[in-house]
Amino acid sequence: MLCQLSINNFAIVRFLELDFKAGMTSITGETGAGKSIAIDALGLCLGNRSDPNTVRSGANKTEVSARFALNDVPLAKRWLEDNDLELENECILRRTIGSDGRSRAYINGNPVPLTQLKSLGQLLVGIHGQHAHHAMLKSEHQLTLLDNYANHKLLLESVNQSYLRCKTVEKELKQLETSQQQRLARKQLLQYQVEELNEFAVEENEFEQVEAEHKKLANGTELVQACQNQLFLLQDNDQASIESLLNNAITQAQTLEGFDPQLENISNMLNEAFIQVQESSSELTHYLNGLELDPEHFAYLEQRLSKIMQLSRKHQVQPNELYAHHQSLLIELNDLDSDEDKLEDIQKQLVQSKTHYLDNAKKLHQSRCRYGKELDKKVTQSIHDLNMPKGKFTIDIQFNENNLSPHGCDHIEFLVSTNPGQDLQPLAKVASGGELSRIGLGIQVITAKKVSTPTLIFDEVDVGISGPTAAVVGRMLRTLGDSTQVFCVTHLPQVAGNGHQHMFVDKHTKSGHTETSMVPLNKPKRIEELARLLGGDMITNNTLANAKELLQ
Repeated sequence: MLCQLSINNFAIVRFLELDFKAGMTSITGETGAGKSIAIDALGLCLGNRSDPNTVRSGANKTEVSARFALNDVPLAKRWLEDNDLELENECILRRTIGSDGRSRAYINGNPVPLTQLKSLGQLLVGIHGQHAHHAMLKSEHQLTLLDNYANHKLLLESVNQSYLRCKTVEKELKQLETSQQQRLARKQLLQYQVEELNEFAVEENEFEQVEAEHKKLANGTELVQACQNQLFLLQDNDQASIESLLNNAITQAQTLEGFDPQLENISNMLNEAFIQVQESSSELTHYLNGLELDPEHFAYLEQRLSKIMQLSRKHQVQPNELYAHHQSLLIELNDLDSDEDKLEDIQKQLVQSKTHYLDNAKKLHQSRCRYGKELDKKVTQSIHDLNMPKGKFTIDIQFNENNLSPHGCDHIEFLVSTNPGQDLQPLAKVASGGELSRIGLGIQVITAKKVSTPTLIFDEVDVGISGPTAAVVGRMLRTLGDSTQVFCVTHLPQVAGNGHQHMFVDKHTKSGHTETSMVPLNKPKRIEELARLLGGDMITNNTLANAKELLQ
């Protein structure tokens, strides 16, 4: 619960430090005194948007802090532990706003982003404003109220997750379908290109091999003549072949070796040269014997080479890259075939994900129907107590499996009948201002009992209510305060008198500056304030007696 609120230089508040207790706390004051100012300051601690205009005139910054006890707030304690921000069994939220508009947020002394402050604040305080009745006319808000009452968070999460899965699959399917025409056109082109290349069947490194062999055969006559000339020089020239000359040189070297052994190395080198010449002659002879100058084979190579060059130009690649290009086209064509299979698979996944979503949505619908009937009875009884004895309230829940949303397939409508014989109609069409206030307040109090938030604030939600109805509202809020800390900003004495404690807001001028203060009232002061609320400025013995009776 909220234990303490400190406010510095906020609007017309110079300094306030307020201690709070469990139960229901009534907050009253004259019109314009700033009864909601503490609520607004607390809102900053809960992550509400800041405004540099809230900084008190003449001050550099606003600073507000709120201290909460967490003994019975397991969700908040777990949140703090998960975010490494725990501090025993309490929590301090602090916010500063500079006159330059810069805002800083802190949890237990640690600087945090505003999103974290808001996330934790939602677990600590629930605020019901004076415009909540009008928000209740919207179907989305009605749905939220019912879900809060039913408290089926796991079902809501399951529906949301399955909805996100459906949207993810739908997006992927749409992307595939959008590019399907492009894929089909590309596939037709690839099939034509691949069939052409398959028919030609170029092999890896074939261009280099064909080009080399073609070059050899194209120069066949010159090649044969050159080889024969070489053989003539090496061995066929009877008078001066290289072999005969080397042989003579070897004989002479051996003679010289006999005169001087140091010349032995010359003889050896000449012998090696003679052997190399003989091997060269043998290689050339073997090459010439195997050389075939086949005109038909040459024509085949020329045709093959020409086709490679033609296809290379057509596909805009180098001749030696044609084989690799062929393989890449085969891979791309295979991938396109795989995309067709993937399209079918995604379509199946979408059917499965929608089926799973609808299963979860139907479970959520069943839960809403069950708790909706329970809420029907409680709200109907509440509006009877609030001086509409013939009123009837029911929640119409329509399931439409084509209406997929993160919150399920249900459309919610609050229906009400305020007079005998009147058909049930939407809340916005039937209820007058006063009736709407009573019905809305009844719903808020009933749903608040089911919410685990330890502190609830009702900020002038009793607008449009008076007389005996106000007394019932006061008792309802006090009953709620028996189990939950409740703050109620009110102008009704019948409501204020039901508080376990009472705080008074006053505005006064000091040294030319307007300030707002907020003080707890003891019993005599409470009686005076209730009398003021009952009779205005003229407080008589009758109003004082009436105030004492209210307080009792």
